Amino acid sequence: MAKVTVSLEADFAIELMLLAGTRNPQDAVELILRDYLARSRRTEARTGDAADESRLVKPDTAVQEG
Repeated sequence: MAKVTVSLEADFAIELMLLAGTRNPQDAVELILRDYLARSRRTEARTGDAADESRLVKPDTAVQEG
């Protein structure tokens, strides 16, 4: 897998490390990003996406008189 280098301010990196409970800023960023992506996928699975729009439209249930 390709690696990417990202520069962060020291204060931001420390906050990430505290939030993730790690001693390494790289591990902290990786854990937080993996969690973010996992939550996004779970949300899409629960709410659907644009292709699921048809299931949200209620059919016209009015009785036609005539």
